[in-house]
Amino acid sequence: MPDQQIQADGIAAVTRWLAVHESELIALRRDLHAHPELGRQERRTTGQVEARLQAVGLDPRRLPDVPGLWCDIGADAEGDPAVPVVLVRADMDALPLPDSKDVPYRSTVPGVTHACGHDVHTVVTLGVGLALAEYARAVALPGTVRLVFQPAEELMPGGALDVIDAGVLKPVSAAIAVHCDPALDVGTIGLRTGPITSAADALEITLAGPGGHTSRPQNTVDLIYAMVRLAADLPAALGRLVDPRSALSLVWGQIQAGTVANAIPRSGQLRGTLRTLSRETWDAVPELVTRLAEELVAPYGAQIVVDYRRGVPPVVNSAQVVDVFQQVVDVSLGHGASATVAQSLGGEDFGWYLNHVPGALARLGTRVPGGPTYDLHQGAFDVDERAIGVGVRLLAGSALELLRRHRPPATG
Repeated sequence: MPDQQIQADGIAAVTRWLAVHESELIALRRDLHAHPELGRQERRTTGQVEARLQAVGLDPRRLPDVPGLWCDIGADAEGDPAVPVVLVRADMDALPLPDSKDVPYRSTVPGVTHACGHDVHTVVTLGVGLALAEYARAVALPGTVRLVFQPAEELMPGGALDVIDAGVLKPVSAAIAVHCDPALDVGTIGLRTGPITSAADALEITLAGPGGHTSRPQNTVDLIYAMVRLAADLPAALGRLVDPRSALSLVWGQIQAGTVANAIPRSGQLRGTLRTLSRETWDAVPELVTRLAEELVAPYGAQIVVDYRRGVPPVVNSAQVVDVFQQVVDVSLGHGASATVAQSLGGEDFGWYLNHVPGALARLGTRVPGGPTYDLHQGAFDVDERAIGVGVRLLAGSALELLRRHRPPATG
């Protein structure tokens, strides 16, 4: 059977599988939504996924030190280095936010909810695996599809680094994923070549001084004043020392110091995030931030400690993989089902995978057509669950097409 026919038949087989099993995926998504788990605590979620993969004869493997697993479908990639491997990734963790929805599957865990759609990502990737496992029993896949269910995407450092450290990217030819997008109607896939998310880092700056009475600031370090100047001047100074096209953004989320109105405190902290669209700026900014912060505080005499924590690099989509996404959208969802999306200042640790292998992240439309838009990271966030089947068709079809394109030419 020609490779093109394998890919087309594979999409048709996935669609038939969904006609029977999509309701099961929706039920599992609701179960996961009702039982959310924070980063590196996703043991129940991992067990749910593992049991379903084992039930169809697959051999999932647990990550060594954290919750999560990976599972191969198709040819033996470890036995033959020429076998192409396409990685399909899901993140599993929830957020420390209360669930404000009035739905039967509302979170049962106080203060924790799936407000970013990782429950959807998990069942979409599981659906890819279950559908392709059934298809592979009838037709030999032209390579290996490797499912990855990773923990802790919302944390810094994120769970992608745990997966990479476990050697799961060896050997991988390409990596693909989806992320829920409540700004797009269900049935729409958002695509973008090049950077689609930004780099995102965390910054904590601690200032210290001897403290003193507010009536005699000249005899001590006026720590609050130094903090206020630093909070205002550091973002402004960065804006004059980096290329404005990189869209570097430093925003403070917490400034904390002092306990009473008439005492100058001895210490205080500023905490915030830095985001940039540019990989070059991301590489250079830690040293620049540290130098500028020290120079800005020096006139006031405060001691300073800068704790700059790397978060995630930008997700930079391969043009070739986006082309595969577009082809599969056209075949499985219809012409006009894709939309070009803007680059987001949100961070996504899928970028770490794409530091090692080519790949792409697609936006999965989850909004009920004509309904309200509930943004990510809000307790009211929910999805049109028809997006699950859309995501399965996109990622399964794309995995098959990427295997076809990466397969070595026949010899002899």
